[in-house]
Amino acid sequence: MPRSLHAAAVLLLLCLNEQPAASAPLHGSKWSYFGPDGEKSWSKKYPSCGGVLQSPIDLHSDILQYDASLVPLGFQGYNVSANEQFLLTNDGHSVRLNLPSDMHIRGLRSRYSAAQLHLHWGNQNDPHGSEHTVGGKHFAAELHIVHYNSDLYANASTASNKSEGLAVLAVLIEMGSFNPSYDKIFRHLQDVKYKGQEVLIPGFSIEELLPERPDEYYRYKGSLTTPPCHPTVLWTVFRNPVQISQEQLLALETALYCTHVDDPSPREMVNNFRRVQNFDERLVYISFRQVSWSENVICEQWSFLNTENVYDDDCQLLF
Repeated sequence: MPRSLHAAAVLLLLCLNEQPAASAPLHGSKWSYFGPDGEKSWSKKYPSCGGVLQSPIDLHSDILQYDASLVPLGFQGYNVSANEQFLLTNDGHSVRLNLPSDMHIRGLRSRYSAAQLHLHWGNQNDPHGSEHTVGGKHFAAELHIVHYNSDLYANASTASNKSEGLAVLAVLIEMGSFNPSYDKIFRHLQDVKYKGQEVLIPGFSIEELLPERPDEYYRYKGSLTTPPCHPTVLWTVFRNPVQISQEQLLALETALYCTHVDDPSPREMVNNFRRVQNFDERLVYISFRQVSWSENVICEQWSFLNTENVYDDDCQLLF
């Protein structure tokens, strides 16, 4: 193939893989997690950031309510062949992986098609970079898989400021054992070290990035966690975290820069998470039953006495 045709083919492939980022700032305005354009100033340029239904939040017992109608979600098209390719990009705020729109969630009122995924993390001295917290506890990092309401809107950018426009799956990440699925992203971080750099990587199963028991989750209505902070997101935060190794977390915390390769003042991409927002007079609905301390004690006693099955395998009352 002539060199000019090869270059054109590569450019076309990049364009086809490009998906609008649901969290992209409007009109090119600058924002950051620190400094004069940091979080405290967001609401000056983006009024929604100081408005209602803001995310992330702390998921604590006082605001949780069991909802039997929350069914297990289905993940259609999540198993992508290695023969296909994803576009991985450093967008200056996170590392973003564009996803094909035929990937979608089943189990919501509308069809929500995938747009992109990205991560939030801390730094190597304070590796507590999740956005959502559980009972006040931060996790090491957090993965967001962004979807848009494709029954109503053409893409994520159009849907981002519309009612019921977006649905985000959030995966809490803790330090533990090596994770080969997450490494399919992490092994390419050096290729997108600086803002604006991008690389095509082999496809893989996005479903492998999800935790065990994905049927257990928190559900609430909130917002984008980055400007413009539109309150248009249906959040699903999985109850169970996934693990990555200390080495993998360190690679995420140290590999990337918020600045372009030729910037005379390079800035490391660290602490790219928003602080927890107020959550007054709202409830978070959960797909799993909580077990109180007293129920735990009773459950342990029944187990010790080896009586008839009053509780099921998850220590839930059977009557």
